[in-house]
Amino acid sequence: MQNKTTPPPLRVLEVAASGRSTDSISRMLSADLIGALETRNGGVKLKRRDLSQGIALVDEAWINANFTAPEERSAEQRAVLADSDKLVGEIQGADAIVIGAPIYNFGVPAALKAWIDMIARARLTFRYTESGPEGLLKGKKAYVVIASGGVPVDSPMDFATPYLRQALAFVGITDVEVIAAEQLNSKAEESIDAARMRIAELIHTAPTLDTRAA
Repeated sequence: MQNKTTPPPLRVLEVAASGRSTDSISRMLSADLIGALETRNGGVKLKRRDLSQGIALVDEAWINANFTAPEERSAEQRAVLADSDKLVGEIQGADAIVIGAPIYNFGVPAALKAWIDMIARARLTFRYTESGPEGLLKGKKAYVVIASGGVPVDSPMDFATPYLRQALAFVGITDVEVIAAEQLNSKAEESIDAARMRIAELIHTAPTLDTRAA
């Protein structure tokens, strides 16, 4: 009788962008979602990236290092790109990405924009072709957990959600689900309940060990 090889656990990368370490709705709902993924899969391998702890910004040294061919980079240039390389490795190694973010002033938090700048790397997460750029992070699923105080999600005033969809698609992640807790200033309980219902709906089609092994 042939033994089946057990596939590795679902690898989940959580990217937390809220400036709040406590009382954050996006962090709370991200935890709910990850807990549901754990239950569905009998556990997950979780990597957390908390952007409130600080993240490097693109500067001249980073740009020069990034546009230097890898084999020609100096030790100093490799050091400049080390944090970015680590962030790229985290998203490359994930099956599912959970991004928890509030809407700040109609857009994404600055730290989340910096994270996207760090992982959008030519030759690593996308490449240029004759027909235009091609994302290289294909076959992954992303969940975007968005919380807003007053802005309706996906309204003309929301520049965060469409930006995240576009940025993820640019690097090849086109299977994106949005979980919104919107207008919390006026309808917090209703919005949180709706977001939790959305999680319950999505979890039935979430990636599992069996679907990844098929």
